Amino acid sequence: MPLTKAAIDGAKPAPKPYKLADQDGLALLVTPNGYKWWRLRYRFEGREKMLSLGVYPEVSLKEARARRDNARKVVAAGGDPSRVRQAEREARATTFEGVAREWHAKRYAAKAPKTNAKVLYHLERHLFPWLGSRPIAAVEAPELLEALRRVESTGAIETAHRVMQAASMVLRYAVATGRATRNPAADLKGALTPVETTHRAAIVEPRAFGALLRAIDGYDGFVVRLALKLLALTFVRPGDLRGARWEEFDLAAGRWTVPATRTKTRRDHVVPLCPQALVILEELRPLTGSGELLFPGARTRSRPISDNTLNAALRRMGYAKSQMSAHGFRAAARTLLDEQLRQRVEWIEAQLDHDVRDVHGRAYNRTHFSDERAVMMARWGDYLDALRAGNVVTLNRRAAN
Repeated sequence: MPLTKAAIDGAKPAPKPYKLADQDGLALLVTPNGYKWWRLRYRFEGREKMLSLGVYPEVSLKEARARRDNARKVVAAGGDPSRVRQAEREARATTFEGVAREWHAKRYAAKAPKTNAKVLYHLERHLFPWLGSRPIAAVEAPELLEALRRVESTGAIETAHRVMQAASMVLRYAVATGRATRNPAADLKGALTPVETTHRAAIVEPRAFGALLRAIDGYDGFVVRLALKLLALTFVRPGDLRGARWEEFDLAAGRWTVPATRTKTRRDHVVPLCPQALVILEELRPLTGSGELLFPGARTRSRPISDNTLNAALRRMGYAKSQMSAHGFRAAARTLLDEQLRQRVEWIEAQLDHDVRDVHGRAYNRTHFSDERAVMMARWGDYLDALRAGNVVTLNRRAAN
């Protein structure tokens, strides 16, 4: 009796695998862990063989029957569906798309999901439609340039360069794995329109920064106001702040540990919390402390405020895009800590979660300079209070260089 969707959906896991038969050799294997695999039993050259046709529900009953029928046609023509599939896999493995997906899976498996998805999007959107089915060893510079020109023609100059960078890494991987002999992307140096380098807007003059702090104090959105104040005091990446969870904070120890799963560097980042930051967190706790996120969005508490929330608040305060951005607090801290408070560059860079290396080129571990950074952050909190009050002074100008 043929299978039905209701029978498939109703099939429950059992201690041992069992099969539900359909027709013409097709069956559904139900495993103890709940997976449902399509299997096709067929005979080739007098031997019984088994072919996997996918997993339900990704492969529906209708699709599984269509795959069965195609496989039976191969058998009727004297072929072996398993060998045909293997040949197809080997052919795909040498196409641009096949190699690119293999490279992406290896290189970006441990990367942040957002970065992983962005790179795959560029490949699927801008390269696979034109080069995906091409044998990667046959890809030449002119056809790669043609694909990049399509991106460039939309005005997305920086994206075109990012796509070329991804293509070059895929092609280098193909050379390294023996599926191509050279990287034609190397021939495209200078072929694309140069990217105009722009820096994120930031206020780095002490008096102007003090005025910004006063403007933030007067902002009428309470939670967003606290977010901006905390951003100024910690100068973490805006994405790290937006995704902050209460479980990451040890208020008794005065420490916030941004986990490696959320940082750009893919390592834990410890942020010493000055007294001013602790006060902000205590103000915020009655509002959002019952949930997971410090700054949940307005529509749902399971998601943080959006990318644009903090920048939009700055615009409403009268700061144009060319004047200040949420990311600009990092540049402001970098400049003021160095030029005004005379803090050591190594401490500042470590607090910015940048790679800091010793004289031998080795990266310091995440706890290096922890005591020094804690003192520096306390000075930073006091310095911001002084700027807010209009006292443009230099604190601890004699700090060690």
